[in-house]
Amino acid sequence: MSRRVCGTAIACAYVLSPLVGMAQAPITARDVVQRALQSYAAVDVSQEQVGAAAAAIRLARTSYLPRLDTIGQINQATRNNVFGLLLPQGVLPSISGPVLGTNTTETVWGAAIGVLVSWEPFDFGLRSANVAAAAASRTRAEAALKRTQFDVAAQTLDAVLTLAAARATVTAAQAGVDRGEVLVQRVEALVNAELRPGAEASRARAEAAAARTQLIQAQQAVAIAQATMTQFVGGNAPDVTVRIPTALPTAQPAPLVTANVPVAREQQSVVEQTAAELRALGRTYFPRVALQGAAYARGADGETVQNYAAGLTVTFPLFDAASIHARQAERAATLRAEEARARQIATDLRARWSAAVAALDGARRIAANTPIELDAARAAVDQARARYQAGLGPLVDLADAQRLLTSAEIDTALAQLNVWRRLLAVAAASGDLEPFIATFDSSS
Repeated sequence: MSRRVCGTAIACAYVLSPLVGMAQAPITARDVVQRALQSYAAVDVSQEQVGAAAAAIRLARTSYLPRLDTIGQINQATRNNVFGLLLPQGVLPSISGPVLGTNTTETVWGAAIGVLVSWEPFDFGLRSANVAAAAASRTRAEAALKRTQFDVAAQTLDAVLTLAAARATVTAAQAGVDRGEVLVQRVEALVNAELRPGAEASRARAEAAAARTQLIQAQQAVAIAQATMTQFVGGNAPDVTVRIPTALPTAQPAPLVTANVPVAREQQSVVEQTAAELRALGRTYFPRVALQGAAYARGADGETVQNYAAGLTVTFPLFDAASIHARQAERAATLRAEEARARQIATDLRARWSAAVAALDGARRIAANTPIELDAARAAVDQARARYQAGLGPLVDLADAQRLLTSAEIDTALAQLNVWRRLLAVAAASGDLEPFIATFDSSS
């Protein structure tokens, strides 16, 4: 095989490197993201939290319903009674009836049954404020779910590109090993023919061993990347293959809108929930008005009486003002802290997006330069090999040229992948992965 054919084979291996050693046909980036969203447990946790928040709204709405309490009781007790009063307490059972002036151990059977209906016709906005606070909690849970899904998708795509980069490095490192072994064979043949000193054979074997070490390190990186993929897509990460596009998009990133980034939306929902809780707390220092109706029957010693009642009850926590004001101050301080955190998140997102755009620009320039590096490295190997075979150059020049070629092949293999990783970083910083996924899949 000629050197030109070898170079063509290496270039093809670079283009197809993400597919080497794979048992399954490539899938789309959208497919692997969907697989991760179905497999990653953190998404399930967030989904259940949304369900819990929705249940909390239903619970808050039940406060609009009337309250119906019933009781039924039968007992046997002594009937001694005295004049006087007991302050409200929950230890001594109450007794009714006239004072008999006796103190006896005789008992009497008694029974009672009754029902009490209570309903608040108006509450000065307390119940609606509690429902709004519960709704804000659900909005926050939904925002947390979307942020979790976004993070899982971004991390999965990054793991896909990391795995592809590791596999491309293995391909380039394997080419370096192959060249090193060929060099060892040629140098040993020359040494055995006493055309070259024995030290050159040792040098050639050392270069081949160094190339094999580089290959082992690349294979180790593949194993680590596969383990990371397993974290997101389950136990079949080695079978996940995404075709890496060879065409790179040249469009500039769209301007950043921080309010659209999932982490910013989640923080805004935290601010809104805290504000809703503060409003609900402000509605607690109002009278509680209840329409009540009761009916009951009691019996003792064969006698039974029935009663019913209807009325309006107003309660007001007069001395709760200090504690409510303190709780309002605490909620207000929490609200200001969450608003400050939202501003800081927006600032961090702008800095992160700017850094990602700058890194993308550098990656694109590197990707444009690496083919020049690769062509020059190939030419240097051809020239060094020719000089060595003609006896005009030392082995060290050829060994250095081959190491430079391996490095250039790795740089070229990683350059395009690095552009995609930087594009992913820009998409993650902008809070929208859909354009990246669509472009990535359409370019494959």
